[in-house]
Amino acid sequence: MAVARRWVLGLAGTGLAGIAGGALIRGARDSAATVTGPPDAVPFHGPVQAGIVTPAQDRLHFTAFDVVTKDRDRLVRMLREWTAAAARMTAGRDAGEIGAVAGILEAPPDDTGEAIGLPPSALTLTVGFGPDLFRPGRFGLSGRKPAALADLPHFPGDLIKPAISGGDLCVQACANDPQVAVHAIRNLARIGMGVVSVRWSQLGFGRTSSTSATQDTPRNLFGFKDGTRNLKAEETDLLRQHLWVQPGDGPEWMTGGSYLVTRKVRMLIETWDRTSLGEQETIVGRTKGVGAALGRSGEFDEIDLTARNGDGDPTIPVDAHVRLAHPDENRGARMLRRGYNFVDGSDGLGRLDAGLFFIAYQRDPRTAFVPVQLNLARLDAMNEYVRHVSTGLFACPPGVTGPDDHWGRELFN
Repeated sequence: MAVARRWVLGLAGTGLAGIAGGALIRGARDSAATVTGPPDAVPFHGPVQAGIVTPAQDRLHFTAFDVVTKDRDRLVRMLREWTAAAARMTAGRDAGEIGAVAGILEAPPDDTGEAIGLPPSALTLTVGFGPDLFRPGRFGLSGRKPAALADLPHFPGDLIKPAISGGDLCVQACANDPQVAVHAIRNLARIGMGVVSVRWSQLGFGRTSSTSATQDTPRNLFGFKDGTRNLKAEETDLLRQHLWVQPGDGPEWMTGGSYLVTRKVRMLIETWDRTSLGEQETIVGRTKGVGAALGRSGEFDEIDLTARNGDGDPTIPVDAHVRLAHPDENRGARMLRRGYNFVDGSDGLGRLDAGLFFIAYQRDPRTAFVPVQLNLARLDAMNEYVRHVSTGLFACPPGVTGPDDHWGRELFN
């Protein structure tokens, strides 16, 4: 079939290509709909996008794109092509119908080939739309911009670099094999050439949050367990309240979706490593070993923000990270986090360029991420050891319902 499709492409201008090509495409679509994926494949189609409540995989390749075309129809066609490629790759297949090694030698393959022989590795691809895509005069979307997609404020201490922030579109690729995640982004960028260009990207390893009750709590590069109180996929009532956009929130095309905030947080590793264990635990508000809140013995023991020590001081200091991030200190605000560690080499002075690539999904950033981050930015003792250098905000619509649906269909209709 691959060779046949190459032959069809060669018939352009004969009048036969449209008929034969259409038949081949329909056949491929029907076949794709009936194929049962490998055991480690995450279903692509569904009411919500995979990669949000999916149990967090070990590897990340996150990329933000600028839309370089002014042609709305061309952008929509690319989103259709992206969706078809994503459905194939998450099932462990090549990005295109022809694949990496079929066809004729004179034409480039429609898959780059570095994932040949690799399983799906629980690959998920999650797409989002940035605020600037809705700017008046671009694609006629200004009236469809969600109020919740309001630009994030400048937080105290921010050292944001515009070159690695923002973007018109984003794709979050998560997998248990880094090559599978990189392959997915590479092929979407290839498909989108001339329509989008890569604005910035980030590789991540070692998830810093668990998104399922079946997962152990991981550790960040400061050596502490991270995300103990994170929302979990099994907490459906809490997810409805804090994660998914509900009917009536507006706009309708976002109902069932979620809003994504990213922050690249550089950790001053060498400074932290010279800090005493006791001070580290006081700054975080948890023990480094078990991960219990100060004054408690187990990791999941409920935090007592009212407890005091023998001197009458709060057991969990007023500037401790866990206190300032706690829902009780932020009018009940909660998010689903699925961040990753990163190490981007050194800064040329012998210091690691490393830290946390923070990822959080929520129903409305204005009532979730923004108040929590303001609280942390103003008061957190950990600010001495971290620098926020990148930020992003994206509207992630609900899932692709089937082979006839595609990313952004309801937005552009």
